[in-house]
Amino acid sequence: MKEIQHVSRQLDYNLAPEGYDLPLTDQPQGKLETVSYPSSTVGTTRQAVVYTPPDYESGQPCSVLYLLHGIGGTEREWPDQGSPQAIFDNLYAGGKLERMIVVMPNGRAMRDDRAVGDIFDPERVQAFSTFEQDLLDDLIPYVESNYKVRTDREHRAIAGLSMGGGQSLNFGLRHLDRFAWVGAFSPAPNTYEPEVLAPAPARLKDELSLLWISCGVDDELKYISNRTHHYLAAQQVPHIWVEEIGGHDFTVWKRDLYHFSQLLFS
Repeated sequence: MKEIQHVSRQLDYNLAPEGYDLPLTDQPQGKLETVSYPSSTVGTTRQAVVYTPPDYESGQPCSVLYLLHGIGGTEREWPDQGSPQAIFDNLYAGGKLERMIVVMPNGRAMRDDRAVGDIFDPERVQAFSTFEQDLLDDLIPYVESNYKVRTDREHRAIAGLSMGGGQSLNFGLRHLDRFAWVGAFSPAPNTYEPEVLAPAPARLKDELSLLWISCGVDDELKYISNRTHHYLAAQQVPHIWVEEIGGHDFTVWKRDLYHFSQLLFS
């Protein structure tokens, strides 16, 4: 594993370059498409949004980042609010990003997976846990059968915001055989207690290529990030810990995606 210090990177990651999330027309552009995949877990067909890089058709197989949304979102939350295509296109134009496709699924694994009604209803909250099986048994096999991607753990990452940040930690750290890169942006209270997340810290040291945890200093849920960071630091598990200006919103999460994605697969 590369050497990563478990220290705050506040000064490094509070800002991103002006225009980093704005589309430019004078450069090659990637592609966003909505796909449908069969879910044996839910017993229906589900949807995800997939970003492919500008040279996808002519290039070699890509790595894969699974990028998860929050409790009030769907597969459209990142594309509609987080500017992932513009962020990635700009990074590719600057030669700052390894080739990857980005899969943005609906992390609410139930038949009616819309963000409607009481999003905190226990059945809807439970569906975020059920997504673990849907991801591993249904979505990943679909992606690997339908896209030119590398299929080993070293070329597979998972990250997300809020509820999706908790999912990323819960799923990624429990399945080190499937993910070598894990990122949590402002993880929510669905995040397991640190001792449950990492009962064998030595495994994380040996098997993770990157573990990232970030949160805005004005975020009311920051205690989740704090407790996870403090446990990892006490166990001497290398990770990047980012405390940054802002609260629980896309101003923070877009910056996180900008910085986190540049560290992947290198």
